[in-house]
Amino acid sequence: MERADVIILGGGMIGLALAAALDGAGIRSIVVDPADPDLRKDAAFDGRTSAVASSSMRMLEATGVAAHLPEPGSPIRAIRVADGLAPGGLTFEPDEEGDALGWMHENRHLRAALGARAEAGEHVDLRWKSSAQHIDRGAAGVTVTLMDGTELRASLLVVAEGRNSPTRETAGIRLARWQYDHAAIVSTLAHERSHEQIAYEIFYPTGPFALLPMTDTAVSEHRSAIVWSVPNDDAHGWMSLSDQDFAAEAKAAMGGFLGEVRLLTPRSTYPLGFHHAARITAERMVLVGDAAHAIHPIAGQGLNLGFRDAAALAQVLVEGARLGLDPGDAQLLARYERWRSLDTLSVAMATDSLTRLYGIPGRTASAVRRFGMGLVDRLGPLKDRFNAEARGTSGDLPLLLRGMPM
Repeated sequence: MERADVIILGGGMIGLALAAALDGAGIRSIVVDPADPDLRKDAAFDGRTSAVASSSMRMLEATGVAAHLPEPGSPIRAIRVADGLAPGGLTFEPDEEGDALGWMHENRHLRAALGARAEAGEHVDLRWKSSAQHIDRGAAGVTVTLMDGTELRASLLVVAEGRNSPTRETAGIRLARWQYDHAAIVSTLAHERSHEQIAYEIFYPTGPFALLPMTDTAVSEHRSAIVWSVPNDDAHGWMSLSDQDFAAEAKAAMGGFLGEVRLLTPRSTYPLGFHHAARITAERMVLVGDAAHAIHPIAGQGLNLGFRDAAALAQVLVEGARLGLDPGDAQLLARYERWRSLDTLSVAMATDSLTRLYGIPGRTASAVRRFGMGLVDRLGPLKDRFNAEARGTSGDLPLLLRGMPM
């Protein structure tokens, strides 16, 4: 039987970020994931990107992950929010220190950096191409039996398996769950004019259109990622358009302010849904990331919520270890539950409300929304609150998200 302090089921971005954070504090983890990491090496860019909030970037720097990034990514210097192409709107800008609101990264680069950091970890044991056949949780600890018969023993089981977590389902944890009548279309565009490191969120009654600044290509072409929410009934039609026709539609949706555009990567699409776990802990078990919550991508906060889970859990476990508590102690799990439940629920409901608010058609609704955005733009304290949410610095922030050691 092989032992560690923590077993992490799921070697995605959140699971590996947690392993890196624990490794820095000397807490041993075993990461179990069925994926084959060799298939990810030298992967071509598939158009999938993530907006990493400034606080999440501080965590990646503090845990040594950022040092493995193949490129620094593109800073987001401002975020502009608009109701269609009508005048007015809302602009979020850096604080007095001038720090970026966030950074845009290709998902393949984030995965590569997190994987390299985990591989370098003295206290991280990576079990790729493995999955749990049986899990036994009890007062004395957790035993995970892998498909090849290997038995792993730890004090705590961390479930980072994503939206469709089988371990969460087996544990009987209920979800509040619903599907939106929309699908997201994801791709990357080359465009004639520079984005000037500005992200745009343009709301239409049919769904939001997000334009996110990326680094230039090797031949100095400007590029941006798009996440375009369209009604489910229209998704097939949008995907069947030629690249040239789709680029023309994207140019029209952004009002043509970036000049001529063309597609750089194939389009992909996925359904949009919401779920929130009724609880995120059980006996000697915790949920992190999409296993605990999944939200609409309208504000780009899904991945960052997961990083906040990892930072909070790591801090709880490290501080507990200093008090002589084992990682699965009920007191520690209760602290993690209290710390993360309110934050994740408030962000989830805020994004859901925004989705529904901006989906109301009609000139009157549009006028009310523009008036509201103009009001927020003029009210300093309220705008500062939204700014803090965008950069991930609101609420009781874990030390790693402040860039501080635990």
